Amino acid sequence: MLPIERQQQILTWLEQEETLRVSDISKRLEVSEMTVYRDLKPLIDQQKVFKTSNGIALIAQSYISSNHCSYCYKDSNTRLSVQLIKKNQHVEHTCCPHCGLLRFQDIENDVSQIICHDFLNDTTISAKMATFLMNADINLNCCQPQVIAFESIKQAKQFQLGFGGQIYSFKEAIQAITIEMHGKDCCHLKQ
Repeated sequence: MLPIERQQQILTWLEQEETLRVSDISKRLEVSEMTVYRDLKPLIDQQKVFKTSNGIALIAQSYISSNHCSYCYKDSNTRLSVQLIKKNQHVEHTCCPHCGLLRFQDIENDVSQIICHDFLNDTTISAKMATFLMNADINLNCCQPQVIAFESIKQAKQFQLGFGGQIYSFKEAIQAITIEMHGKDCCHLKQ
């Protein structure tokens, strides 16, 4: 099978299944994982698919959104940004975990995945599996209360030792932000 044929097969599977693991693609196509990565690179460059913490997912071309936070409208092209992948494959971007978690709460039934970046390693992680540190004594020039995502609770606790703050799971973080905001708008929300 030619690379172009494998790429088309991968896209077909993604349309049916939404996400795939590289190891599963390798087994299905009976090629090495390195070959799969080479096949995926052009698809990622063309913005047809994107990497997730467990593999890849499809981006519907007609739904690629702007680089503005869907919650507070601030520029979302930062290393703190969060992506919400909706069931219709529309991808929404938020500027930070604060806005990402609040936006998720607003549209939870429409979201199939929520992806953020580990603060220390800048790797892509599932927000539902992340650990969140809120109100650390570090100014990231982002929305308040400030929220930072970590892949491991150990790293979050180590960061907390130096910078303070409170540690939460995904659902706990949403509740804590909501309580602390007391119905106030995000600090960057346009009037």
